[in-house]
Amino acid sequence: GFAIQQSNTKIPQKVQTISIRSTVSSLADSTRTTLKMAPIGFVGLGIMGEGMAGRLLSEGIAGTSDDNALVIWNRTGSKCTALSEKFPDKKIIIKETAREVVEACESTYSMLSTPEASKIVFEGDNGVLAGVSSGKSIVDCATLAEADMQRMNAAVVEKGGRFLEAPVSGSKGPAAMGSLIFLCAGSEELFNEVKDNGLTAMGKASHFFGAEVGAGTRAKLVVNSLMGTMLAAFGEGLALSESVGLDPNTMIEVIGQGAIQSPMFNLKGPKMVVKDHAPNFPLKHAHKDMKLA
Repeated sequence: GFAIQQSNTKIPQKVQTISIRSTVSSLADSTRTTLKMAPIGFVGLGIMGEGMAGRLLSEGIAGTSDDNALVIWNRTGSKCTALSEKFPDKKIIIKETAREVVEACESTYSMLSTPEASKIVFEGDNGVLAGVSSGKSIVDCATLAEADMQRMNAAVVEKGGRFLEAPVSGSKGPAAMGSLIFLCAGSEELFNEVKDNGLTAMGKASHFFGAEVGAGTRAKLVVNSLMGTMLAAFGEGLALSESVGLDPNTMIEVIGQGAIQSPMFNLKGPKMVVKDHAPNFPLKHAHKDMKLA
């Protein structure tokens, strides 16, 4: 079975939930009239970050002018160039280091794929932390260990910045479509500032689990450990269906009509039948999350 490691601290019982409308363009317009225009940073343009940054641009949260340019950096520089070419009418500034991104922006989103990559980019000489000073805000959307998020939060706060832990539920498709679910903890002030603009553009819902950093990560690991268990059982079920001579596509239809139906089964089932294993969420990352849980 899978177990979530017990923490010595307690998650606040009251969880704030923000439901986000699927159509956000008008909301983005009204938000820009009430918030000071400022460049927005984004570090990490991988499978998830590319779609998330694209949503900030397409929904007008960033990139509409020099005053609110989207300032980006990625370990593989060609990803930055590709994003800029995809949005030729948007103001996008490519920096040489993550440090330069944070220095140029009041708020910076970060989305790195693994704890190892996150540690290097965050703690390096030209990393995220090196650019933090009083008044800077970091919103980290990666799925890391609880201790990693707590260490990052302490380091940012020590330098006078604000930190929001914001791992996401969702994969490549939801990232591109703006239908992620953000599981947040840390600075409530920062959460309230970004929930109706940046998080709205990138997601369909945001949840705030309180000021204790680590609570968002625990929520994310609960979700992903359940998802992994479900998908493994589903794969076994399809394999069993084929082994006893049943049409797996018909069985997918049957499963979708009953109490055990799941959008994940409807999405993954047909691909599994034809052996289409192109990743939306790479297995190595799923394994990482299961191990952390």
